[in-house]
Amino acid sequence: MKTLTTPATPAPLRDVALLVARLGLGVVLLTHGLDKLDQGFGTTADGFAAMGIPAPEAAAAYALVAEIGGGALLIAGLLTPVAGLLVVGQMAGAFWFVHRGTEVMAAAGGWELVGVIGFLALVLAATGAGRISLDALIERRTPATA
Repeated sequence: MKTLTTPATPAPLRDVALLVARLGLGVVLLTHGLDKLDQGFGTTADGFAAMGIPAPEAAAAYALVAEIGGGALLIAGLLTPVAGLLVVGQMAGAFWFVHRGTEVMAAAGGWELVGVIGFLALVLAATGAGRISLDALIERRTPATA
């Protein structure tokens, strides 16, 4: 029996919710990544160095891959668990090296934004993209193997 604590969400509604979550998160990530790219790789790496992030060039490269690549993959619903984990890794690094020890609110330099992005990326990595995705299309067209 379904109750208020165990909702009976119809599969189509779940798939639409996953699509909206992927699109929203993907657009936020892609926008942030393209902004970093527009500022220039060196400027991004210098900014990371100023924040005390170790290996700032490697961190900047990872951020660009996670934000642009991960964002695009999430929008398409392609390799969603991989894209989600890329983003989780980036947000964990942002929390650890930049926001650890701060308060929650982003307006005060806190970890609110990286937390929400990381938590949502983790949910998408764990649940997958849903049926409205390239992942689902590929799965439907791939013959089953024993």
